[in-house]
Amino acid sequence: MFTKILIANRGEIACRVIATAKKMGIATVAVYSDADKYARFVQMADEAVRLGPPPSRESYLLADKIIEAAKQTGAQAIHPGYGFLSENEAFAKACEDNGIAFIGPKAHSIAAMGDKIASKKLANEAKVSTIPGYNDAIETPEKAVEIAKGIGYPVMIKASAGGGGKGLRVAFNDQEAFDGFAACQNEARNSFGDDRVFIEKFVEQPRHIEIQVLGDSHGNVVYLNERECSIQRRHQKVIEEAPSPFISDATRKAMGEQAVALAKAVKYQSAGTVEFVVGKNQDF
Repeated sequence: MFTKILIANRGEIACRVIATAKKMGIATVAVYSDADKYARFVQMADEAVRLGPPPSRESYLLADKIIEAAKQTGAQAIHPGYGFLSENEAFAKACEDNGIAFIGPKAHSIAAMGDKIASKKLANEAKVSTIPGYNDAIETPEKAVEIAKGIGYPVMIKASAGGGGKGLRVAFNDQEAFDGFAACQNEARNSFGDDRVFIEKFVEQPRHIEIQVLGDSHGNVVYLNERECSIQRRHQKVIEEAPSPFISDATRKAMGEQAVALAKAVKYQSAGTVEFVVGKNQDF
């Protein structure tokens, strides 16, 4: 058991990790930008280390500074929360290289699953159902329009490193595809330090259903049924409902088995989520 961990995140995410760590008798270290100097999560932690100015690329995305903060404070592990560096392969590997435990998947799993382009290719190989689209990085808005027209509107323009609704635009015509590409690329660069963008078909009136998986270091993976996250605002889920009132037992079993197949394909260790879009006929 760890005696001290560093939380490489902010806000409510950090508050929840700190509160749980305290219940477990684990000391906590917060890191913060100047904008969060007086934030609640900083006050809750046993120690706090300043990272830099408010922009995330100058604070919460600085892997070297975060690892140095862990060393300075004697933290044995880093909890990345979600967003920021939580799906960054290089950060997970750097933690391991510096003798600091990364509370999350191994670097090789993040490389495969944290990158949406790579993960879709891997899912196809593992015979897991994926949304049709163009699964390579797109370089220019003109190319984005060409690809979108080939797939057929409406389409989703998505950041490869995106998550939490960031780096995602829906386009219903050429102009929206052109403008959405630039907006998506800029947001991805600022939020994740990675501006690669790809395009896939936008499924209208979908159900957003997530399958929770747990994997251990012995190759065992189980699925823990589902959360329905279809009620959203700006691509951010507002309500999670479990179990889903929509899917059948047969669909639940098929989705769970595919989620496990995907987790085993990347030797996943940790808690994780496989997200599915489900159509009105329960195709997913």
